[in-house]
Amino acid sequence: MDNKHEGMSFFESVPLIMNLSRNTIAHPNVQKLINDKNQQFDAVIAEWMFNEVYSGFSGIFNCPLIWFSTVEPHWMVLRLVDEVTNPAYSVDVASNSVPPLTFVQRVEELGTQIVGRLTQALWVSGIENNLYDEYFVPVIEKRHSTAPSFETLRFNASLLLSNSHVSMGVPAVLPANVIPIGGYHIKPNVKQLPEDLQKLMDNAKHGVIYFSMGSNLKSKQFPEVIKLDLLKMFGKLKQTVIWKFEEDLPNRPSNVHIVQWAPQQSILAHKNCILFITHGGLLSTTETMHFGVPIIGIPVFADQFVNVARAVKKGYAQKVDLSYSMAADIELAINKLLDNPSYKTRVKELSQIYHDRPVPPARELVHWVEHVVKTRGATHLRSPASMVAWYQKLYLDLVLVLVVLVLVLKRVYIFIKSIFIAKRKVKTN
Repeated sequence: MDNKHEGMSFFESVPLIMNLSRNTIAHPNVQKLINDKNQQFDAVIAEWMFNEVYSGFSGIFNCPLIWFSTVEPHWMVLRLVDEVTNPAYSVDVASNSVPPLTFVQRVEELGTQIVGRLTQALWVSGIENNLYDEYFVPVIEKRHSTAPSFETLRFNASLLLSNSHVSMGVPAVLPANVIPIGGYHIKPNVKQLPEDLQKLMDNAKHGVIYFSMGSNLKSKQFPEVIKLDLLKMFGKLKQTVIWKFEEDLPNRPSNVHIVQWAPQQSILAHKNCILFITHGGLLSTTETMHFGVPIIGIPVFADQFVNVARAVKKGYAQKVDLSYSMAADIELAINKLLDNPSYKTRVKELSQIYHDRPVPPARELVHWVEHVVKTRGATHLRSPASMVAWYQKLYLDLVLVLVVLVLVLKRVYIFIKSIFIAKRKVKTN
């Protein structure tokens, strides 16, 4: 069970993601929607999930396309509205490195980007084009006679809504049409806790530690030895532990309380919540930043590794690997976090930065979507980088011109030199 940061490899996940997209588009309800010519929309908001097939919906409804990215800005999504980021100071979505990068890390990020771009060009794009031709082109042609190419649609986005904020991520050079909206999902007025949890947290005189591994990895799937080790370790603590667990655990210590469903935001908002043990998903990371709670991150998949790495780098988290020794490792991390007030101080500082915005993220999201609709695509926000070919960005055309010029001048030089040599020979004779 020792954890490796890659989790499921990109090459393993692509077929699964593509199959999910295929099943979504082929669903009878989706087919009914796109084949109904009476259905019209002002804009299409499509989630980016390692493919751009959903851009086909903007072709069907002939309206602006807005990409939604669930993770921090990275080269794969930014290339859709601007250009790929420089791997010398920006990292891949599945990386566990945080800038500034070492020499080895820079090489790794460069290699990841090269392999990713080749994979996209030589493999993924072919699958995407096939899906587009099969499911979208016939519908678009029925509505509009001709269908644009898939490449035209995928790079014709008006906006990129990014589930991110600088308080959690790394400052990045972003075009005007990339809008950070991290925290949009958190309601301004958090719901009241259920009565039993409210009473439990109110009476936790030593504070509450909240433990949740999200929805993808269920705690009940842990090996029995890990469950027992965690219960034994939690039982030694003076704090109250709320553990999101999908079934009841027998022989629990008196300070450990199981909830099969947890009102996470309400728990984190309580003044007695002093620590959050999490898988490090971006929504959970955003919520801990919103409410100012330090974390222990146990990353499992995809961007969870870089999210936790950033949290550690920023000084409000400890990382623990998913392994058979995780109970002992969590105990050490708990002691470090609770014995050192700098973690709490740092997360409160970052939380203040997170909240210091002109408008709440949910309002900003609505504003920019409406702006795209009002301006019929917000073309004034689009980066000129999207209109420049890659070889032009690298000035390879200039290099070619200079090479040709040097070759021509060399030829001229040789020709003139040969004339002078011929004249000298004539004179000597």
